[in-house]
Amino acid sequence: MPRKSRRLMNQINVVPYIDVMLVLLIIFMVTAPMIQPGSVDLPSVGKSAQPPVAPLEITVKADGTLTLRDRSSNSSENELSKSELAQRVRAAQQKNPEQAVLIAGDKSVRYEAVLGVMDELQRQQVAKIGLLVQPGKQ
Repeated sequence: MPRKSRRLMNQINVVPYIDVMLVLLIIFMVTAPMIQPGSVDLPSVGKSAQPPVAPLEITVKADGTLTLRDRSSNSSENELSKSELAQRVRAAQQKNPEQAVLIAGDKSVRYEAVLGVMDELQRQQVAKIGLLVQPGKQ
């Protein structure tokens, strides 16, 4: 009688591992919504960040007149000359150096008039000067 030689199986049966992984997946899916996120107690500091200061707004109108409005104090617009304007802006920035200055020019005003106002402010060492524009329709 010839003997049959038995060969050993070299393959790993992964079906039980897949079953265990599916059971673990179901357990995590059920328990995850029940976990409450922890609350964080924030430390306090001596000085917190200050909110940004509302800017000064200079308007160059179509007829060339200049107006100044302080958005932080909700003051009305005041007509001024270039020299008065620079003095008032400089005085406002001495009180609050972080206050920005925005120049709004009417679109029919020559670009040179807006640059003249900006140049006068820069000569008076006014910091943080910007131009106010309106976004176009697309």
